[in-house]
Amino acid sequence: MSDDRDRSLREHLLSLLRGGGAHIKFGEALDGFPAEFFNARAGGVPYTPWQLLEHMRIAQWDILEFSRSAAHVSPKWPEGYWPEEGLAADEEDWQRSVESFRSDLRAVEALVEDESNDLHARIPHGTGQTLLREALLVADHNAYHLGALVTLRRALEAARTAGA
Repeated sequence: MSDDRDRSLREHLLSLLRGGGAHIKFGEALDGFPAEFFNARAGGVPYTPWQLLEHMRIAQWDILEFSRSAAHVSPKWPEGYWPEEGLAADEEDWQRSVESFRSDLRAVEALVEDESNDLHARIPHGTGQTLLREALLVADHNAYHLGALVTLRRALEAARTAGA
């Protein structure tokens, strides 16, 4: 691939990972998120906002570690990708999840930015995965669940307003 095409692909991937365009950015979805909603449940939704945030964090961390380490062992599916049922978060837990998510996202971005990483090469310890595929998977998973988080927040806000 030519240097210009490779650079262009990396720029598009980074834009997708960072949000914007057709998707909300992580910071925009989380800014001012009410602490009273961290552990709240909306009707028909099987998880709380914090459980969803933790799911996003765990999945992204798993993809990152798989991408850079043959020694990484993924959690058991699906239970290892969600916090233990019944766990609740306080503001410190929420902030820790947010910061860990951001840190891991920056690490995924760094893998994409590093031109010594061939985006199309198979990951040696994988079963055909490439760094391109893993970066797209992170972006897709994050966009999907950020949308769910925004919808969940709106449902909780509507329920609060209706109950007031």
